[in-house]
Amino acid sequence: MSTQDPIPPFNGGYLRQAAEGPFAGWWMWYPEDPFEALAGPFHVRRDEAGRIEGGFLPGPKHLNGHGMVHGGCLMTFADFALFMIAAEDGDVVHGVTVTLNSEFVSGAPAGTPLLARGEIVRKGGGLIFVRGMITSDGVNVLSFSGTIKRVKTKFVSH
Repeated sequence: MSTQDPIPPFNGGYLRQAAEGPFAGWWMWYPEDPFEALAGPFHVRRDEAGRIEGGFLPGPKHLNGHGMVHGGCLMTFADFALFMIAAEDGDVVHGVTVTLNSEFVSGAPAGTPLLARGEIVRKGGGLIFVRGMITSDGVNVLSFSGTIKRVKTKFVSH
């Protein structure tokens, strides 16, 4: 699961490389979004084909009462992936989520890495449409699609 990628996946992004764990060599958003830092950590890289791939290792704090990854946690990871996939051309996307649709396909256990992949459906001047899939050990877990509204506001460090 670990790869060394010395080049960040985005131009001018707020990224730092993970040094250890199952996502060593992947990139993390920095300075962290306060909520994503609490919910994650979430990671991103480019795969062998140059496509954006998100990664997340859920632990005990991410589980629901049935011992599977909580749906809200999966949707938070999908929202992160939405922005990462939208920036596949290399430019960081500054925006807000307008819609996030999801379908829960299967449960995901803690301790198994989750991967998010997808595609840009359409990228215009003001809106970006994205769809994707989160998998756990090759099993589809969450299908998602969403729309991002670009904003001129830059990321604010806390």
